[in-house]
Amino acid sequence: MDDETPIAVALKYDKEKDGAPRVVAKGIRFKADKIKALAKEYGIPVMRNVGLANALFRVEVGEEIPEDLYDAVAEVLNFVYALQAEQQAASQSKPR
Repeated sequence: MDDETPIAVALKYDKEKDGAPRVVAKGIRFKADKIKALAKEYGIPVMRNVGLANALFRVEVGEEIPEDLYDAVAEVLNFVYALQAEQQAASQSKPR
């Protein structure tokens, strides 16, 4: 897949249930746009990383990511957790 083809891969990770993050959706072109739109609608963070998305696209939906992608996906999770912490802090500091 080239860098110009729009793709999206959605991950889910539940520390209590999963050994590693899982691919829960993936798509090319229209389906990729739909995945991104749903993420935006539900307030799910989106991160652009073409190389990682291409690597994750090879993983079947429902499967855990392979070990060789752990470090790269850990960076994504750190980004998401930091973003969530910022949003939570901002919502707690707003006057009621």
